[in-house]
Amino acid sequence: IANDIQGREKLCQFLDEALPENIPQSESQPHIRTRKEFIEDVYWGIKKAPMSIRIPPHIISSIDWNNPLEDPLRRQFIPMFSAFEPDHPKLSLDSLHERGDSPVEGLVHRYNDKCLFLATSHCPLYCRYCTRSYSVGADTFFITKYSLKPTLRRWNAMLEYIASNPVISDVVISGGDSYSLAPEHLRLIGDRLLAIPHVRRFRIATKGLCVVPSRTLDPEDAWTDELIALVKRAKECGKHIALHTHFNHPNEFSWVTREACQKLYVNGVVIRNQSVLLKGVNDTVETMGALIRELADNNITPYYVYQGDMVRGVEDLRTPLSTILDLEQQLRGTIAGFLTPQFVVDLPGGGGKRLAATYKSYNRVTGKSTFVAPSVKGGEPVYEYWDPLSSLPAQ
Repeated sequence: IANDIQGREKLCQFLDEALPENIPQSESQPHIRTRKEFIEDVYWGIKKAPMSIRIPPHIISSIDWNNPLEDPLRRQFIPMFSAFEPDHPKLSLDSLHERGDSPVEGLVHRYNDKCLFLATSHCPLYCRYCTRSYSVGADTFFITKYSLKPTLRRWNAMLEYIASNPVISDVVISGGDSYSLAPEHLRLIGDRLLAIPHVRRFRIATKGLCVVPSRTLDPEDAWTDELIALVKRAKECGKHIALHTHFNHPNEFSWVTREACQKLYVNGVVIRNQSVLLKGVNDTVETMGALIRELADNNITPYYVYQGDMVRGVEDLRTPLSTILDLEQQLRGTIAGFLTPQFVVDLPGGGGKRLAATYKSYNRVTGKSTFVAPSVKGGEPVYEYWDPLSSLPAQ
């Protein structure tokens, strides 16, 4: 953590040391040929981006700095000004309408029996495509974040809401990232939830296993010990806890990652993965298939592949709906059914997750698709998802 790269100045200083003098050309950015041109492009890209910069050493060391324009990890975490595409007019910062579905600050109660407990707005790494760019990370040049501080006062209000609503049986602890909680705070929240009779299961959401796997192996770091102890206590009282993590590309795995996964596996921790479909990162059958198999080989269940959310400032990473439909069609049947993820759209406006293939209509010329979610808000409201402008056929 002490060696994380944070902020524009530190990143550009690192790039000046790490990059070769000449950069291999990319078809999408042929004007960038030198280290200086690359750094200048990144410098102005960060100013325009909705997310601030925070990258831990594991990810920094996993990027191919000899070919940074094409590297799939660089694309996820380091913006470039020349790669930006015009925002679709339907985009917003809180595209999933989370603040509108929050009866208590930081607690999203959208589904009848499940709620989302946003414990903090801090992460070990800030993803460019974050669905909570309205909240997560430091303020940027153009966005003042709706920060959710990890305070006992706020947590108590959320826990009291859960305890007073017997319909809630399932809780997701997220943020930000649960990895950013102190070990004693993870224990506090976990034990409070286990003590609520009607809460039967909860999930601890973190990208930590992907981006800081060494912490899982560190005997001086108590976070994983608290997680393992919490899982054991849950089993003793007949309840279920799982770790939900977030890998998007096979290159995010290293020998450290694999050893960390094995440590969690032998200690009885159930791990599920949620990927986001990203253009130029994992939007091919070969890459997504390799990711699914890498996850399975490390005893991580490939749970979801999300269509990119309609958040502002990352249209160069968002794919049209047709991409996720084609991927599922080609991947289904190539790996065991219980290891095949669900390919889903988290509907703009708070409609919740729906299988991508269950669209009510899809016009590939206008890029508009519609979905209904009667089980989430009642009735049959229609939710719209729109493809990126650059993916539409020429008019």
